[in-house]
Amino acid sequence: MNNFIKRTITGIIYVACIIVSFFDPFAMLFFFALVTGLTAWELCGLINDRVAHTQVNPLICTVAAVYFFLAMSGYVSGIVPSSGVFIPYLLTIVYLFISELYLKQENPVNNWAYTMLSQMYVALPIAMIPVLAFTGSSDGQIYFNALLPLSVFVFLWMSDTGAYCVGSLIGKHKLFPRVSPGKTWEGSIGGGLLVLVAAGAIGYLDNMLIADIDHPHFFGNAVLPLWQWLGLGLVVCVFGTWGDLVESLFKRTIGVKDSGNILPGHGGMLDRFDSALMAFPAAVIYIYTLSLL
Repeated sequence: MNNFIKRTITGIIYVACIIVSFFDPFAMLFFFALVTGLTAWELCGLINDRVAHTQVNPLICTVAAVYFFLAMSGYVSGIVPSSGVFIPYLLTIVYLFISELYLKQENPVNNWAYTMLSQMYVALPIAMIPVLAFTGSSDGQIYFNALLPLSVFVFLWMSDTGAYCVGSLIGKHKLFPRVSPGKTWEGSIGGGLLVLVAAGAIGYLDNMLIADIDHPHFFGNAVLPLWQWLGLGLVVCVFGTWGDLVESLFKRTIGVKDSGNILPGHGGMLDRFDSALMAFPAAVIYIYTLSLL
């Protein structure tokens, strides 16, 4: 089976899994808890294999990352109303620091730094998905709303598609040649334009077709205005591109082409979710900033 067919099949399954997971809140939590665990484990394995004089604890880092995702999900969904749910996670982080006193590793500072990388680069960004998915309304209730987090993925897919098509046809000016020689300004602009089209379509459907249906958003029961959907699309496009570049820089630094091989034709979990790791925190900042205006 050639690489194009493998990439196509894997891509279809990947997209289908994400879309189907948003049909039910518990399916979403299970799926992205699994994504968190696999991604954190993959990152720790890369660090231990490729970074000299560094050994992180992959099991504890992975369990901590998954727990943080589940704790954040429980807290924002109202299943666990107390912020005390984060205490076990904090204790785990404290343990990972103190344990270096007794392990007598060659470079404990590197171990600390890369341990925290697994939490800041993987656990925290993916935990922003339930922050977007569970929203409060004016009546004090918390509702599951898949539209916002799913739209972030749609914008990322449109950005990648537009960048690839336009970049392949007319791309000449390199966007960031030191890190990713294949990306061009023309491709990025093409991806951004396609994202704006997608954002406009979602905004139209949100405002015009289902505005009278009870589907709570961040602003009580009101939908996002069209201009805010367009703004969200641009934020996701820009930060998604940066997320791709950040992962490329990481791989170049440690000397690997792909982060793994769990996804045939696409590499590893980091390769597939790199854009989302920057886009979701940016989307949360954008949405909550709007709520303060």
